[in-house]
Amino acid sequence: MAPHPVVQAAIDLSAGAVGNYSALSSKVGGAACVFSGQPLDTAKVKMQTFPNLYRGFVHCISSTYKQVGLRGLYQGTTPALMANIAENSVLFMSYGFCQQVIRFTAGLHAEAVLSDVQKACAGSVASIFSSLVLCPTELVKCRLQAMYEMESSGKIAKSQNTVWSVVKSIMRNEGPQGFFQGLTTTIAREVPGYFCFFGAYELCRTTFADHMKCDKEDLGVAPIMFSGGFGGACLWLVVYPFDCVKSRIQVMSMTGKQAGFFKTFTTIARAEGVRALYSGLAPTMVRTFPANGALFLGYEASRKLMMKKFDS
Repeated sequence: MAPHPVVQAAIDLSAGAVGNYSALSSKVGGAACVFSGQPLDTAKVKMQTFPNLYRGFVHCISSTYKQVGLRGLYQGTTPALMANIAENSVLFMSYGFCQQVIRFTAGLHAEAVLSDVQKACAGSVASIFSSLVLCPTELVKCRLQAMYEMESSGKIAKSQNTVWSVVKSIMRNEGPQGFFQGLTTTIAREVPGYFCFFGAYELCRTTFADHMKCDKEDLGVAPIMFSGGFGGACLWLVVYPFDCVKSRIQVMSMTGKQAGFFKTFTTIARAEGVRALYSGLAPTMVRTFPANGALFLGYEASRKLMMKKFDS
């Protein structure tokens, strides 16, 4: 028997949180290594904001370590953890709800199997909701990650090196609305990005299921992880310039009000070249495959386990 829609939403929310934790804690050995990919994410944000400062992500990571130490590579870990758990929890909860909306819109019954394109559309709509919880935490994360460069370049007088100091600074100088700097760009990134994310994931799962002659729900660990990693890679390849613009707006808004998405995008392309919009792509691609593979593995496994309680 299918669970009540409210219970289904709770299952998707919990599964998203568990799946996200699996992705973030992909290295386990006595104690979970939270954010094993955080140095790569830090390199991405630094390279997006200051594309001419580093020769590549290895140079960025080594320079940061020499300048600030290991702490510099893990700046923004707390808001990053909050951002990822909140985003994926809301995303997967909304994904289940949006699938029902797609069924209703298409005139299908409540338990009809959606096509891969319909699931991609559901994921795309769900990303609008996740953007609302992602933007404030990602803003704090990005500012912390690029704080050293902002101070050393003279763009700001004094850096804030803790989450609380950044939050206080935003509240004091920009007010509550300051936490939503870059929201439009975040949504512009998430909507097409998650269409590709869920679309590529479901298409890959369908291909595996057809090849293995089994149901998509019965795929093993390797196919699910590969499908998740492939979905993540497709997302970033399509929307990376949007993410670059978002990071630039969120970091540079420390110096004052920034232009919107389209003006910032064209300014970067004209002044620095199209290549600047892809600065930091390498560490992102290195990080995304294992992280999203683990994310979907955790989501599918925990969701399947919880759903069994209602089928028995």
